[in-house]
Amino acid sequence: MARVTTFGSTGPASHTEGVTVSLGMPSAPAPVLAPRRKSRKIKVGKVEVGGDAPISVQSMCTTPTTDINATLQQIAELTASGCDIVRVACPSQDDADALPAIARKSQIPVIADIHFQPKYVFAAIDAGCAAVRVNPGNIRKFDDQVKQIAQAAKDAGVSLRIGVNAGSLDKRLLEKYGKPTAEALVESAVWEASLFEEHDFHDFKISVKHNDPVVMVRAYELLAERGDWPLHLGVTEAGPAFQGTIKSATAFGALLSKGIGDTIRVSLSAPPVEEIKVGNQILQSLNLKPRKLEIVSCPSCGRAQVDVYTLAEQVTAGLEGMTVPLRVAVMGCVVNGPGEAREADLGVASGNGKGQIFVKGEVIKTVPEAQIVETLIEEAMRIADEMGEPVDEDSAGSPSVTVG
Repeated sequence: MARVTTFGSTGPASHTEGVTVSLGMPSAPAPVLAPRRKSRKIKVGKVEVGGDAPISVQSMCTTPTTDINATLQQIAELTASGCDIVRVACPSQDDADALPAIARKSQIPVIADIHFQPKYVFAAIDAGCAAVRVNPGNIRKFDDQVKQIAQAAKDAGVSLRIGVNAGSLDKRLLEKYGKPTAEALVESAVWEASLFEEHDFHDFKISVKHNDPVVMVRAYELLAERGDWPLHLGVTEAGPAFQGTIKSATAFGALLSKGIGDTIRVSLSAPPVEEIKVGNQILQSLNLKPRKLEIVSCPSCGRAQVDVYTLAEQVTAGLEGMTVPLRVAVMGCVVNGPGEAREADLGVASGNGKGQIFVKGEVIKTVPEAQIVETLIEEAMRIADEMGEPVDEDSAGSPSVTVG
């Protein structure tokens, strides 16, 4: 099969048997549901947050911060999965002592997570952390030390996150509202923000986290109306992987579809890398992050004449690590299959133990079912090579999978 590569505005094109086929996702900006809310821009180390900066994805290390090597290893894994910013816990002096080495050697900005002891806020700033997360609800006499914290952060060029959490809300607000309502979370956040702004410190973002997505969404909506602070989205204690993914996707989708949110963390009772995969996929699904490899597969039905589940799993596994903007359709019947396959960059429409292989809308060959996976992977690798973007298995996360 003769193949000649040319280059155009959307990337390389392929000529297959006289048919010109454009490869890759379109270069035009992808449509979004709403314009981004106008927020002030701050910096977390080298990463900009807010304003017109891309929405960043965060996670938190599960390793003991005192174990510097294990923490740096986990940060490296998170970085390879697409994490932009990482948080580490600092509950003790030994943790604080480990921060300088971690902050210096990490490839991405490190945020120190501080609770209870205000002295660790200053230790984290001195350690060279890119930012510090402070929880006003459980840091002793926090309001009395805002002036000193603001000055230390300003002098070091360190930003802060005012992290209000339903599980550790100030007792005075709990007494006032009876429970951690959206209004209570927002009142806490706005009060603390005003204290920092009184001291002319503005390099902070705010989060108002709750484990109930409905309360969480309402809190961020109210907070977005009160000021131009950049907002960090999170559903706290979201739960195990499946439940937490649903909760986070629901809440983030509701807010991001309105333009609210500048950085996100998907909190899962699962390895941190899984948080990054879910977070990136949420942003890609809303066209808030450039799409990379996307697997489109049908849910199967009584019309399917091939094992769609196995095909989709094998293609997904075979393309693990591919970072090119490529849409691959794995379809199991002749009803929607050909149409979906034609709309993809690469696809297969299966039936009667065979599969028609499509490249950008054109059938290039028909192969037995046993050769479908091998052929799709081979064609995907060829396309990636022609686009000048070889597979990098060390730097990419899993491909996204969409069930049609």
